[in-house]
Amino acid sequence: MRYLIVGLGGFLGAVARFWIGGLVYDRTGTRFPYGTFVVNCSGCFLIGLTMAILTERTHLSPNWRYFIPIGFIGGYTTFSSFEYETLMAMRDGALMIGFLNLGLSVALGFICVWVGMMCGRAV
Repeated sequence: MRYLIVGLGGFLGAVARFWIGGLVYDRTGTRFPYGTFVVNCSGCFLIGLTMAILTERTHLSPNWRYFIPIGFIGGYTTFSSFEYETLMAMRDGALMIGFLNLGLSVALGFICVWVGMMCGRAV
């Protein structure tokens, strides 16, 4: 059942990402990746908001955590999960882990995109 809940949330999040990103690009153009930028920043806000509400303010079913932050926001943008996990590590005093996650994710992620493109072009 958890997988179905996550899948439904992910479907809705992916559709929301496509819709909002397209809406932003239609208004701003594509010179700068405004659509992705807006989705990533709004996703970061949403995961902070929903996790605070779901973990600190309510006693709702755990299914809401599967549906909203894991499913919907995860389908909307995984960038928010990366930022939330980094913040939690730093908040818990694991500054080295937080900064390591930040630096490695950005640097290695960039390298992996480049290597993937090189492999795709070589095929």
